[in-house]
Amino acid sequence: MKSIGLYIKQDEEALREADALEKWFSSKNISVIRARTYNPDDTVNKNDDPVNKNNVVNTSAPQGLLCVFVLGGDGTFLSASRWIGQSEIPLIGVKFGGVGFLAETAGENLFSAAQRVLDNDYVIEERSRLFVKVMREETEIAGETVLNDVVINKGALARLANIETYINDHYLTTYRSDGLIVASPTGSTAYSLAAGGPIMHPEVQGIIINPICPFTLTNRCMILPNTALIKIRLVEKTTDIFITFDGQKVIEISDKDTILISKSPHPVKIISFPDQNYFDILKAKLRWSGGRI
Repeated sequence: MKSIGLYIKQDEEALREADALEKWFSSKNISVIRARTYNPDDTVNKNDDPVNKNNVVNTSAPQGLLCVFVLGGDGTFLSASRWIGQSEIPLIGVKFGGVGFLAETAGENLFSAAQRVLDNDYVIEERSRLFVKVMREETEIAGETVLNDVVINKGALARLANIETYINDHYLTTYRSDGLIVASPTGSTAYSLAAGGPIMHPEVQGIIINPICPFTLTNRCMILPNTALIKIRLVEKTTDIFITFDGQKVIEISDKDTILISKSPHPVKIISFPDQNYFDILKAKLRWSGGRI
């Protein structure tokens, strides 16, 4: 029996559609594994909740899934990419949220999209990810794979961050700024874009390094080859600085830490339909030429 995953935003409409989609797949003799985004305020025992009783929270995706339907917005999609880990299970985004750069279709087209997947009427796009390792002296305190970006930023009351940056062990500069974004091509339309960074087509093989509000105006965004190893350190006595992985996880860092960022060997596979065009989606989301979200 084929199995399909449903990764669901904690939203009434998304949960209701997930229930209907699960019944639809069951009618076609396809089993469903459900997972949902973590909500720290959710204290309901899922064994007593008819909506969530089959949901799996904070566990890895089982191997062998045909694909995962992600019902939510971009945040849900990023969470789902963490759920599948390093596996090659393809994801398809279905928009039930705000901005949906990563969504292939909207909620009203859910069942037609599901039929197209079963009919193999789709193509697979590979989106590169970044691997981030945080070393505290000789100990690894974090190792994360991200689809969008790694962000180093300061606390609300902190002074400018002083961020030493090396490329392939060669000193580049010390950014004095509110923070630093290191983004993949997919992440180019996220925080980096809001911080004045360029838009990169997903098939462009590069890594964006983008200072946030730099004190020196000549410090500008750079696009590096995806073979680059980026090493970041904080200048001594720099305090109240945090590193965020895809907006999903955050840890505090200090001048004792070294951050290493490189291309991950495990891209995300995304289901796309042949009649969808990246530039049409881009124009619509950014409201170019009068397009609407």
